[in-house]
Amino acid sequence: MSKELSYTIEEVSQLLKVSKLTLYDMVKKGELPAFRVGRQMRIDAKDLETYIQNHKTNQNPSLSANPQPKSLQTIVISGQDLVLDILGKYIEKHSTYQSLRSFTGSLNSLISMYHGEGDIVSLHLFDGDTGEYNLPYIKKILVGDPFILINLLSRKAGFHVKKGNPLQITHWTDLKRNDVKIVNRERGSGARVLLDEQLRINEIPSRNIKGYEDEVTNHLSVASAVSAGIADVGVGIEKAAKIVGIDFVPLITERYDLIIRKNAKTEGLINTVKTILSSSPFISEVNALGDYDTSMTGRIMYETY
Repeated sequence: MSKELSYTIEEVSQLLKVSKLTLYDMVKKGELPAFRVGRQMRIDAKDLETYIQNHKTNQNPSLSANPQPKSLQTIVISGQDLVLDILGKYIEKHSTYQSLRSFTGSLNSLISMYHGEGDIVSLHLFDGDTGEYNLPYIKKILVGDPFILINLLSRKAGFHVKKGNPLQITHWTDLKRNDVKIVNRERGSGARVLLDEQLRINEIPSRNIKGYEDEVTNHLSVASAVSAGIADVGVGIEKAAKIVGIDFVPLITERYDLIIRKNAKTEGLINTVKTILSSSPFISEVNALGDYDTSMTGRIMYETY
């Protein structure tokens, strides 16, 4: 199929025309072997070719020569914040779960959870009508599924701007100025939802926003685009701006929550996550990163029965 030795999850997603969460689920079930390089999952080109050939000939799709032990359960944690990596580390340390990371945006991840994919989904979805985070979307999308919503942290969201904020961009209405060009996030991400909701409630047509169609897929890419002068402003979180070394204009405090579906299989996972989020070592490690508010960490924001 290719001379490449291996593919990223995103590359395989494009090749097979399926979502990244679908691929993580296939890896989780042992249908498609994968290996980890740092934070990134990769799939060997030969394994991908074998998977395709097996399905063409209706052979057994299971390719795993070394299946996971029954005592080790693989889970997928979806979201981009680096605190999720810390959470995954604690989950592996204190339970029999092995964590995989999906870097899919909040809304797309929630929709995938509705279709049965993903185990822990992180959300920061702003609703402009209520001013509330996450729950309005969950109630509309996760219809009929019992779930628990637990706070991970709170963080500042706002504008990434150049050092010194030379264009004095301080409000959502500044984005419609002719001298301002934005870099946008992809559809389905929490930052994109925040921008689109603010444009809606401020009655600003997206067609009037210069650069609205220019999309990147993570907070650091937004900050980097501003730093490089590709754009004047982008919506993102404070941590990313500090990492890249640009200025940040805070506009809103995001409530960043975790949602887990409730069923017999997830009871142990829910208890593990609850214990970790309420533990002093985890909270101390998150606080050491700076720019995060852990005052509500571990609090149950909503639960269905």
